[in-house]
Amino acid sequence: MRHIKPARRTLTALLATTLLAGGVLLGQTATAEAAGRITCNISQLRTDAHKERARAAQLKRLGATAEARKAYARADALERRAQQCADADSNHKPPLWK
Repeated sequence: MRHIKPARRTLTALLATTLLAGGVLLGQTATAEAAGRITCNISQLRTDAHKERARAAQLKRLGATAEARKAYARADALERRAQQCADADSNHKPPLWK
């Protein structure tokens, strides 16, 4: 009966490894499918950034410098996101077989 114990441990470890690997693969395919469907509205992002900059300027004039810095940071993040979307659109190459 002693020789069954190592085999049981090995099979259990193999089964656990297989299940974990399968879960990772399924998670990756779901993420890849979702990543292909993400779209950006570049003009809306830039409009939102402009509004946020105007809000930041107003806050700065009113003396709320901490809030103004946060608003400027949000505007910068929106601008960066818009630029990333524009770059992704311009660098997108269609597949060879289409």
